[in-house]
Formats: sequence, C-alpha cells, structure tokens
Amino acid sequence: MAISIGGMIMPRPFYCNPMNISYKYNFIDTHGEQTVNREAADPSLVFWKGVFYLYPSMSGGLWTSKDLLNWTFHKTEGIKSEDYAPDVRIIGDYLYFCASKTEEDSPIYRTKDPINGPYDRVSSPFPFWDPNLFEDEDGKVYLYWGCSNNAPLYGIELDAKTFKPFGEQKELLWGDQANHGFERRGDNHVLPEPKTERERLILAYLGTDPYIEGAWMTKHDGVYYLQYAAPGSQYNVYADGVYLSKNPLGPFVYAENNPFSYKPGGFINGIGHGSTVQDGYGNWWHIATMRISIHHQFERRLGLLPAGFDDDGELFCNANYGDWPRRIAPEKMNPWEDPEWMLLSYGKVTNASSSVPNHGPSNAVDENIRTWWTASTNKLSEFLEVDLGKVFSIGAVQINFADGSIPFNLPEGEKLVDLEHMKRHIDLRSHHTAYLLEASQDGTTYITMEDKRGATTDLPHDFLTFENFPARYLRISEMTLPFSQAPSISGLRVFGRGKGSLPDKVTQVTSKTVSPVDEWIEWNEVSAQGYNVSWGHSENKLYHSNLILNRCNLELKALNASQTCYVRVDAFNENGITKGEVQRIR
Repeated sequence: MAISIGGMIMPRPFYCNPMNISYKYNFIDTHGEQTVNREAADPSLVFWKGVFYLYPSMSGGLWTSKDLLNWTFHKTEGIKSEDYAPDVRIIGDYLYFCASKTEEDSPIYRTKDPINGPYDRVSSPFPFWDPNLFEDEDGKVYLYWGCSNNAPLYGIELDAKTFKPFGEQKELLWGDQANHGFERRGDNHVLPEPKTERERLILAYLGTDPYIEGAWMTKHDGVYYLQYAAPGSQYNVYADGVYLSKNPLGPFVYAENNPFSYKPGGFINGIGHGSTVQDGYGNWWHIATMRISIHHQFERRLGLLPAGFDDDGELFCNANYGDWPRRIAPEKMNPWEDPEWMLLSYGKVTNASSSVPNHGPSNAVDENIRTWWTASTNKLSEFLEVDLGKVFSIGAVQINFADGSIPFNLPEGEKLVDLEHMKRHIDLRSHHTAYLLEASQDGTTYITMEDKRGATTDLPHDFLTFENFPARYLRISEMTLPFSQAPSISGLRVFGRGKGSLPDKVTQVTSKTVSPVDEWIEWNEVSAQGYNVSWGHSENKLYHSNLILNRCNLELKALNASQTCYVRVDAFNENGITKGEVQRIR
C-alpha cells in the first residue's frame, strides 16, 4: 500500500531482509544427489551514475535499483554469469566483471552498458576464486582472491591497461580460529560429531579449519579495509571480518571491531561474503549472504544492512533487528535507527485449511526460516491464518514462501552443465507467485489487504507496507506457486506497534569466561517477547548483536582473544524496546 506525499502516491520507504527479489531456481546434481532450490549469494553491489547494480552468484543476470527498494532483473549475455562469486567494479568509464574459475584462466570483462552489453573480454590473467577488483586513487588496479580452509587470501597488482599481473602475488591474511572466535566452523561455532560414515569422511577431508573467502576492498580516509568471509556459508554464523593497512597489498592488521558483519540470530541468519558500498547521500551499506541451507547447502538469500565508519575509522555494520522492516530515505540517515515497527506474529495462534506431517501452521510464526507450513494440496482453497490476539495497527507484512515440494524436473530441452565438478542448471524461465491477503478485526468479516492473484512477479519473500491497518486476523489464500507446488510458508510475519507497556529493564547480567574466545552470560527474566544482546570491545561501540527468543542466556562465541568486552541486554515486546545498562564482562 502507498502513501500520499504532496499529492503524489509514493511507496512507503521500507524493506525487510531477506531482500525481496526474484531468486532463481537451481537444479543441482552433486554426486548423484539431485536437488532444486532457490539461490543468490556472494553479492557484488556498485553504485554508478545514480543506479545500483547487483550481481549475485547463480542468478544468470543482475538486478538494478535506484533506491535499494525496488529491483528489476536483467538477464546477462556474453559473460560467465553462472560462475560463483561474481565481482563488479567501476573503473574509469567501465563496469568490470569477473567471477570464479579454477580449471582455466578466469576472464575479466568490461562494459559501458551493464544491462544491454556488450561485455568485452579484457584479459584472462590466471585461475582464481572469489575475486575482487579494486582501483586505487592513483589509478593503480589490484586483484584480491581466495577461498580455502588451507590457504590465505591473496593480492596482486594488475597492469591498469592490460589487466594482466604486474608484480608478484602476496599472501595477505590467514584464518586464525584460536584467536578469532567467529572464524570457527559449525552452527553457533560448534562442529557436531559426525553421525554417518559420509559425514566422517567429509570431516576427515575438510578438517576443522575455517573457510577464508570472499574478499572485498574498501578505502576510506587513506586506510585500506580488506574484508573477508568466514567460516562457511552453510552456518548461521557466516560473517565478514576486516583487516586494515596503509597500503593496498599490506601488511594488514586485524581490526579491533571483528567480525564487523555478524547475524547469528533472528528469522534468517548469517550476513557474510558481501560488499560494502556508499550511496548518493553518503550512506554506507553492506550487502551479504544469508543462509537457509535446507534443500541444499547453498540454498541462500541476500541481506542488506546499514554500515559505516565511526569517528575512529572502525568499519561497522548494524545487524540489530536485522530481519525486521528498516527505513530507507533519500537523505543522510542514522545507521543505528531503532525499528519503527515491532514483531506482532511471533508464537501466535494459527489455523490452516490443511497440513502435511511435521509442517503444521505454527511453523509459519516460529521466527525460523528453516521451518515451514505446507498444505496438503495445491488447490486455491488452501489457506493459512494467524490470530494476533487483539486488534493492532499493522505497518508491514512479510510473506516468506518456502519450497516444500518441488519436483526435480528440468525444463524441456535443458540439461545440467558441469560447473567446476558440480552439475547445475539455472532456471531463467518466468515464474509467478500469486496470493490473496485478507484481514479481519472479528474473525468473521474480512477485507482485502493485498490482492496479488493476478501477479506476474515471482517474489518468495514479498514485503508489503500499510498505513496503520487495523486487524487481528490475517489470512492468506488462493496461492499459486512455481511448479504448481502446494503452498509452503516459512514466515507469515506481521509488524506494527502495540499501545501497551514496554517491558521492564534487564538489570542483572552475570558472566563467566569459558575460553579466551567464549563468554557465557545470563540475565534476569523480564516480561518480554525477546532480547537483543549487543556487545563490543568498547562501551560506546556495541557493534555486534544477537536476537534471542525464549531464553535468558547466551554464549558469546565470536569474541577475540585478549580483548575487553562490554555487553548490553535490551528487552523488547510488541510495544517497543527497553534498553539495558552497559557493563564490562571481561
């Protein structure tokens, strides 16, 4: 729903992670195991001539936007858009593109028209994975790359005209999980014991060291910020760290604020392997990979968060409530704004026309994108309903469709292609996701909130905004999904703000040191929906956070050895946020 500004109808300037774009289906055969899932990951984002150009992995094209809110997909021709971790940079009058390839020399292309092309090959210097081009202020060009758990990130200068190697490659940074807690692999930084022979073989082959990957270089006030991802995109703790230097090829020093991009909690987790970009109003943004990893290890989405540099030059990314609606305005913004709307749907009573075993309707309100409700048929009569318990003024609804029952059925005439020893097909056909969203105050009389029964778009994480829409019941029905699958919804998420009391303040936080990189904290329970735990190495730099539901404890496992740590526990409910006190815990 739109609002009127000066007589003009304008959309409300909010978005909600995961980003609301048409993620493409990938048909994958991995050693005989066949899967179908949506994927976009490893995003490279640039702002050029008033337009944002977004290139993610395994998408067969790019998206463009003028406001970071509304995105248009464009299929690309003439470049290796099916290769992993595409990198784009603006150098001179061109957009340069390259991507990952290890079996042969990786090509570098350029174009003056990213949408229509042509993309001309500039060079093919050598094989590389997870590349990142960077032009310095003096016109020199550098390439950074690397993706391994037994090798470092590398860098080399390229000839600015030929884009061929100029000088020797340098080792820039290695993983150090003994001192960098966030680099440890596994969900919540704990690798489970293998349960099957296959799992044991995989662990024996990979070992326990983290993957260090996804380089991205940003220069700010004369300092080079070499960003990197760890420990692996299939984990909820996938994050981006940063090293600093006064020279583009180092030596680099580990920054105090690490990881600078980290989101282990909430509806969707992870915020690693991304890019950092400044818009036309001076705002910084970090876009990165978020994980689902149910149908396939690389079932992933994109997330966008405000970022920036503080007065001491520390790079930060604000992941507080990082999958709740966030405002974007055509102006210089405060990157630490609290959310305007609170979560209204968590744990509420649900009802559905039908369900399949283990996928009941309550899964749609449990704030977990990895669980979902699935109807037993694909008939238009299937519906899902949530009862908020009382009438609220609703500001936004996010409808997250899951892929509960997709047949492995390639388009006629298409085939799987071996992409670095993984057979894959990216489905670029036009699909559509359609539905009817209704609301009621009494459970009897329903009115339309949004009618998308005739939609030609395919938005599996559709996000809608409203102007204080009063409702207690929300019902979604008449759903038509790709591949004629039965409706599946991982999150029917409703946002607004109640008029009741704020939660009490958390006043008692205790801590216990578990290891040089782990700290256990507990706090007193208050009447709250959940807690946002923030921490950092300075009392006024609580740049890391974890959103917690249904418990009053947390083990901070992303700490850096021999570093002080301050923490604050904020309580929130449907009416707002009550901030706690900052205290030092180590």
